[in-house]
Amino acid sequence: MSANVQYINPENGSPAQGLYSNLTRVRSGDLYYISGQLAVGSDGSVVGKGDFDAQFAQVFKNLGDVLEAVGCDFNDVVKFNTYLVASQHIDNFMKNRQALFPQLFASSDYAPNTLLVVNRLVKEDFLIEVEAVARARD
Repeated sequence: MSANVQYINPENGSPAQGLYSNLTRVRSGDLYYISGQLAVGSDGSVVGKGDFDAQFAQVFKNLGDVLEAVGCDFNDVVKFNTYLVASQHIDNFMKNRQALFPQLFASSDYAPNTLLVVNRLVKEDFLIEVEAVARARD
């Protein structure tokens, strides 16, 4: 976790229901608002049609690429918003996060996440979209 980003779970608050914290403290600095990343390959094609695991992996690869392009990594993320097209994907989403996040984050504290189930995304083939807010490094 960046020295300028602190994830907090207050003792008197309800416990997080997954791999996220209830709030983030961000010391002053610029923020990046990262648009929702989809399972799109470098050639513009949909990756993993009908395969949630493949789409999850591609979404987080794309998000990592965007963060890297501005000199950041996942430890600079202060908030995620996740969109799934079916509630049946929630357990798989949690399983994938549990496997991936320890590789992406320096500690076992993770940025807050809001998870929403929506009717569809921009194309019918997409199963997951993740957007983020990250603190710019000085």
